[in-house]
Amino acid sequence: MWKTPNPRVLGQLESHGASSAIASPVWHELLFGCRRLPRGKRRSALEAYLEDVVRGTLPILPYDEEAGAWHAAERARLEAAGTIAPFVDGQIAAIAATRALTLVTANVADFRRFRGLTSVVWSRA
Repeated sequence: MWKTPNPRVLGQLESHGASSAIASPVWHELLFGCRRLPRGKRRSALEAYLEDVVRGTLPILPYDEEAGAWHAAERARLEAAGTIAPFVDGQIAAIAATRALTLVTANVADFRRFRGLTSVVWSRA
């Protein structure tokens, strides 16, 4: 929905779009952000984009039992080490890690603390 989308991200989506998905907590965050907007043209356009483009083209991966167990173990490990990770970041990491997927993010540093997770940035060279 950016007026000028990042060409690197668009290129990666063209290359990997068929094998891409989003985690259910990301879907939640997208919808939550949209629904916080006042009703109007902008919100309607975002809702249509989320439904038609995002949901229409990307599978939404659930936070399931296996992800929950992985997340619990990582939270306990991190807490014992004196680190507290944002809960939603842990859910997203768990969904990717338990499916042996690479997590695409603009904030690799946010996910570096999790073991067994590979992450990349598509927006930079």
